Amino acid sequence: MSKEHEVDDLYLKLKELLNGLNFGTITIVVQDGKVIQLEKSEKVRLK
Repeated sequence: MSKEHEVDDLYLKLKELLNGLNFGTITIVVQDGKVIQLEKSEKVRLK
């Protein structure tokens, strides 16, 4: 898989995680200069 293809895949995954996220965090885990994991933590705010 080419580096450009990997970046495109990462961008699409991040876009997917961000879609509909109102409150929370997305953590990008990097090991040896490569993204190995994406973590999504969503908060639910009660009024």
